[in-house]
Amino acid sequence: MAENQQKNPQPLVAQLGQFDKRMTEIDTLISLPEVASDPAKMSALMRERGKLVSIVDPYRKWRAAREAKREAEELLKAETDDQDLRALAQTEIEVQGDLQQRLKDEIQQRLLDREEGTDATRIILEVRAGTGGEEAALFARDLYQMYCHYAEAQGWKRELLNASPTDLGGFREIVFALEGRNVFRKLQFESGGHRVQRVPETEAQGRIHTSAATVAVMAEPEALDMQIKEEDLEIETMRSSGPGGQKVNKTSSAVRMTHKPTGVVVHMQDEKSQHRNREKALRILSARVFDLYEAEKRAERSADRKSKVGSGDRNQRIRTYNFPQNRLTDHRINFTAYNLDQVMQGHFDAVVNALLEADRAAKLGAIELAE
Repeated sequence: MAENQQKNPQPLVAQLGQFDKRMTEIDTLISLPEVASDPAKMSALMRERGKLVSIVDPYRKWRAAREAKREAEELLKAETDDQDLRALAQTEIEVQGDLQQRLKDEIQQRLLDREEGTDATRIILEVRAGTGGEEAALFARDLYQMYCHYAEAQGWKRELLNASPTDLGGFREIVFALEGRNVFRKLQFESGGHRVQRVPETEAQGRIHTSAATVAVMAEPEALDMQIKEEDLEIETMRSSGPGGQKVNKTSSAVRMTHKPTGVVVHMQDEKSQHRNREKALRILSARVFDLYEAEKRAERSADRKSKVGSGDRNQRIRTYNFPQNRLTDHRINFTAYNLDQVMQGHFDAVVNALLEADRAAKLGAIELAE
């Protein structure tokens, strides 16, 4: 669908015009005494302006260059024998044309950076065992360890939020947070179904089995991006269940938290403290609700184009890990690597870079400016 946008680029110009208009409105608002005296309102406006200015400034310069080029072209079309004037007009056309192209590239990159919150520095990952029983739980553990190795190599901070281990050391579910530079940008395409083909630890006859796990990657919202209202929450407390001795049977420390407007539910019982369980539950719930809202926005923005790396839906099978062949295949971009053993140890950059490049190529086709 990107081809249609190139033929009719007006919607993007209109969008940039709206950004320009909004920044002008903000500049007017922050000069008002009643806004200047309200720190919260001023902070929110300045934060919004900060996000807009990186796009609006080059857009205004691009518009000025376009106008200067058009004036020079009109001058060149005029009937005149003044060769110096014609040469000057031709030089101006070339100079402004080059400037337009540089500014266009800058605008494209900044629109890509702005889209889908790729500048987020905190994320929550959820890895869940899918079909395959105990082997699927062991694969979920291996995926978790792969992301941990990669996070360590990137210098990101890691925090375990919730885990449901199995008797053999796998995970039915594990939820953890990562924080650091480019963390969402690099891991945003991990959401979806991951399939593994290998001989399970529990297989006595050496047969290759296929099982699966799902991954969800969610940006953690900043306080100003989204606030969960207390009246929108339904919170239940209960006794923890599972291993842990008598303690779990005597205290009502487990928390079940429901966001009533969306129906998102989080159950947390990892901590002995009900307060800590509430804190962790709210973090995970906030990320899930924010991701739900952002997914709706992405669907609107992507209604007329489809990125090569897909939607991020957990039901979408995105990758196969074939251990007998030491092969990893990402089905969205037809990317194959024959160093699966290294990838599982966190040598993940080749996969990440291939996904980023495919996504950039798909999106650039949809970001065109009318000349």
